Amino acid sequence: MTQPLRIDFVSDIACPWCAIGLSSLQLALSRLGDTVDAHIVMHPFELNPQMGADGEAIADYLGRKYGRTQAQIAQTQAMIRERGAGVGFAFGPRTRVYNTFDAHRLLHWAGIEGRQLPLKLALLRAYHGEGKDPSSHDVLVEAAESVGLDAAQARHILQSGGYAGEVRAEEREYQAMGIQSVPSIIFDNRYLVTGGQPVEAFEQAIRQILADQ
Repeated sequence: MTQPLRIDFVSDIACPWCAIGLSSLQLALSRLGDTVDAHIVMHPFELNPQMGADGEAIADYLGRKYGRTQAQIAQTQAMIRERGAGVGFAFGPRTRVYNTFDAHRLLHWAGIEGRQLPLKLALLRAYHGEGKDPSSHDVLVEAAESVGLDAAQARHILQSGGYAGEVRAEEREYQAMGIQSVPSIIFDNRYLVTGGQPVEAFEQAIRQILADQ
């Protein structure tokens, strides 16, 4: 018997662990096959809401925000690449951190159009895999078009400031719920799992949630 399952995925394009977590989640769902009919909804979270238009060098950013040395940064990035490879996500060279608010606006529209998950995956690949600037309207429109969304409409939304209020409201909603780190994954409106968990952890959690249903 196939059981429905709503999955609310709170995350940011800028977050490498969100790419790992989403890839792990998808692999877990594929292992579960037709026992579950998952509906994944993306929700916005900004790690760097005050980031300027030009972004910041990733080494400077991590050193300033977390006090990490160059050696620590290199070690962490190597570990992230290894974790990504284990779940089928290829991390490429990322040299800068960018503002992601416009990406979240476009993702909100993609949700209305029924193309939210494909666009999220495309944006994660563009930034973490190819090192593209996710604050660039050209990059965002290219990603939208690649998943079947209308390029002209995507550009109009970006240029007009569309869905800014909706994104801000969602951000406040999840902050009020106590979400302070990403990825935060809420299953069936009741169960919270945080971080870029291994495939097995997601699979076990989902099996338990389905059993509880």
